[in-house]
Amino acid sequence: MSDPSSFPPKSVHIPETPEPDPHRAAEGIIRTPLDRLIARSADGVAWLVFIAMAISVFEVIMRYVFHAPTSWVHESTVMLIAALFALGGPVALARDKHIRVRVIYDAVPPRVRRWLDVFNNSVILAFCIGMTYAAWQLFYRASHSPTGAIQLERSGTSWNPPFPAFTKGFILFAVALMTLQAALHLIQSLRGHSMPRDGEER
Repeated sequence: MSDPSSFPPKSVHIPETPEPDPHRAAEGIIRTPLDRLIARSADGVAWLVFIAMAISVFEVIMRYVFHAPTSWVHESTVMLIAALFALGGPVALARDKHIRVRVIYDAVPPRVRRWLDVFNNSVILAFCIGMTYAAWQLFYRASHSPTGAIQLERSGTSWNPPFPAFTKGFILFAVALMTLQAALHLIQSLRGHSMPRDGEER
């Protein structure tokens, strides 16, 4: 039975849950120095959205205010956004932000998780190698004539820029970079460096 002299009870200090760091959450889990370099470069790549927005606003003003539409804004915007989407793949892989289901992964012991990492990274590597080969075929056809001479594919519009070839070059660069990332991740998993659970740190 409690001692009446101790009433009211002394206040119990409950530690506060620290506020999550949104910047750290956005950065994700960085596994290799290459991933760190790519993640840091993402802030610069993100400015492509601002550039695409700015020239789109310029086009609207020129078209509807000055009645002088441009011939280059639409194609430039498409190329910038395509480059942004292509480069988003390496950034998501670098920060471990690709969507995946971890129900089984989080329920198994570390030894099994290691072999799941090896399996997952092997599949990712094989997929990226296949995508790199396909992207190389597309880029080669977009940058060379049937005779083998260098001839960049163009849009066929009145402005006629070589943006189709540039876009396919961005895609090739992105998937080749993801292949290198996947190879480094596979090496890590073979060495026994498993992915941390949600909320854990390396």
